Amino acid sequence: MDSETRSYRTGDTEVVLDLTRDAAGFVAGRGDGLLHVFVPHATAGIAIIETGAGSDDDLLGALADLLPADDRWRHRHGSPGHGRSHVVPALVPPYATVPVQDGRLLLGTWQSICLVDLNVDNDVREVRFSFLAG
Repeated sequence: MDSETRSYRTGDTEVVLDLTRDAAGFVAGRGDGLLHVFVPHATAGIAIIETGAGSDDDLLGALADLLPADDRWRHRHGSPGHGRSHVVPALVPPYATVPVQDGRLLLGTWQSICLVDLNVDNDVREVRFSFLAG
């Protein structure tokens, strides 16, 4: 298995950050296998969704409806509603695996690999890309 970690600045707003270009670059020329994408944080996840047509904003809206940024959370340090960020990985897992053929991601036409981060208290995220050759 070959693996590398990359840093992403997510800033101080909730974000769905498209990682597809970086993932495609990581697997380019590697032949057949599996790409595993993992975010080693307790408050972020990885989603495979359409981006740019509103689905990324819809995901943030759905998570805001399901996990309001208010004071209901027992985990209370940080910004208001910070505790909800610790629930995100139960709904948006911290990983995704994508098949790779001839060094190309086998994603659907409108699919993108995205980092989902609601935690506005941490503005830098690490993402690990791992390739397992077939």
